[in-house]
Amino acid sequence: MELGGKVAKCLALLFLVAVCVHGDFVEPPEPETSLRSMAESQTRLPCHYQVEEGEKVVQVTWYKELTDGIKEQIITAHFTDGHTEFGRYSGRVRFESSSPTENSALLIPSTEESDEGSYTCHISTFPNGNFERHITLTVWILPISSLEHVDLVEGQSFGLAATCRAVGRPSPRLSWDTDLPGQSQNRTNQGGSVSSYYHLHPLRSMNGKRLDCLVWHPGLKQPRRISNRLVVQYPPDATISAATGDWFVGLEKAELVCNSGGYPKPQNLTWKWKGGALPDGVSVVGGNLIFGRALRSNDSGVYECVVKNNVGVGRTEYMLDVTEGGNKKMDTWAHETKTAKHNDKSTIDNLLLIIIGASAVALVMILVIIVLLVNRHHRKRNKKLEMELSEKKEEINSFSRQASFRRLNSVSTDPRAQSEDYTLLRVDSRMKNSQTSLEQPIYKGSQSTLGGKWGPPGGVDVDELGRPVVWHDGRESMRGTEMDGEKEERRRRVESYLKSSNMSLDSGLPSSLVPLKVQQDDGVGPREPDLGHLRQGDSPREENWSPTQSVPEGHEDDDVDSSSYQISEALNNHFYYSNGVLRPRPHSNAILLHPRAQII
Repeated sequence: MELGGKVAKCLALLFLVAVCVHGDFVEPPEPETSLRSMAESQTRLPCHYQVEEGEKVVQVTWYKELTDGIKEQIITAHFTDGHTEFGRYSGRVRFESSSPTENSALLIPSTEESDEGSYTCHISTFPNGNFERHITLTVWILPISSLEHVDLVEGQSFGLAATCRAVGRPSPRLSWDTDLPGQSQNRTNQGGSVSSYYHLHPLRSMNGKRLDCLVWHPGLKQPRRISNRLVVQYPPDATISAATGDWFVGLEKAELVCNSGGYPKPQNLTWKWKGGALPDGVSVVGGNLIFGRALRSNDSGVYECVVKNNVGVGRTEYMLDVTEGGNKKMDTWAHETKTAKHNDKSTIDNLLLIIIGASAVALVMILVIIVLLVNRHHRKRNKKLEMELSEKKEEINSFSRQASFRRLNSVSTDPRAQSEDYTLLRVDSRMKNSQTSLEQPIYKGSQSTLGGKWGPPGGVDVDELGRPVVWHDGRESMRGTEMDGEKEERRRRVESYLKSSNMSLDSGLPSSLVPLKVQQDDGVGPREPDLGHLRQGDSPREENWSPTQSVPEGHEDDDVDSSSYQISEALNNHFYYSNGVLRPRPHSNAILLHPRAQII
């Protein structure tokens, strides 16, 4: 019974431990992690445990597992005692954070190949116990490479031309980049080193050709190139050249040139004449044999050029044959030289003429272009000015028409006639209040709308402008003789205004009211109207019209009477009433206007 109770207590304790809430690792998130690092670089081993509420990290310890399974302690950090480094790792490792219990990442500043292996981050917490993360580290070593070339000599058999070597971890791979025909052979040695050999058959045409070695490694983004040029040595091959092949006695500045090839370049060059020393007056400058005097007949013979390098010797011969008749040939040679110089001078002169002509043509073209551009600019400017002038003219004409319309549709601005203007502009309103009767004029000989139905049936009398003549009735009564001096002065003002005004007095009158201008008879004043065409009983008659507008209150009676009287006098002298229509009396200074013209 007692044993069963102990078992129950153990099970309960295990259950409580299982359901207990504890923290977890932020990094690495997996229990097993693999990392890769490069030798001689810094390596970071992550370890970060995140505690829960009520949980605390007491100690952090890093271990490395040896080959025999034993764990070697590297470094330890306690939450109160600080951190401690152990053994051969002392001074080579350190924690990334100054609070190792919070961030336990381990740093190896300079990684070595021996640092490769398996590491364990051990976290001790209270009250939840211990937790671990395992990290496997692989250390790579970037390859160290070199290339050795072999100096080949032309004529050798098939052999080694270059050797490329590299060592690294993991082992690198080697290849060759070249256009040379040959064979490569690779070999892997102990310790991760790799060698590659390139063989070929050397020819002088291969000298200086590219033979590069490429080193491939997973730690490199692109292969490493080791540049190399193939070296093939070969003996020199000498050749002799001359400026002319016609050698004659008296030739000045004669010269022979020895050209030598080979690799390396020959440093030793020798001239011989007939197998011995050179003639008197002949010297060697560089690779040239120069005659410091005129040729003589005894300068004939075999001249030999000998060149040497560290591979071999090259030699060549030239047969110099000096002939007689040097004066003629000399003259010919001098003439040819002079002709050549003359041709060269002529060529230079022609070239200068061509350059000058081309410059002149270019200058003329530039001037023509400038003239065209200036002309175009002036034409555009003149066109613009013409357009502006046309617009101004149109604007002036518009203003003139508007001014004409305003003169036709407005009263005179003469300050001397302002009282008469005001009086006549109010004719339409005042005429309705006047009791004055007007007489009907008689129109003679008009068949137009000016005569209307009152035109005579007989012939038409017109003036010099083709306008109908208006005749006044002799029986028209003139009441002006009965006016006193003040009334006569007012009437004179009205007549003067009518003579000088250029507008119609029919503002507000019926459209059938048409003003007429009387015809002058040989410059002798206005003629009396002919009343012979009136029918019996159709004498002009005066009719009264009744006012249609009321006089505003507040005006004095005498002012109204005076204004009404002035208007009545003006209407009696210048208008008459016929058949219910108010018509103007004919006047010598009247102006003809269209019946539809209105006064604004």
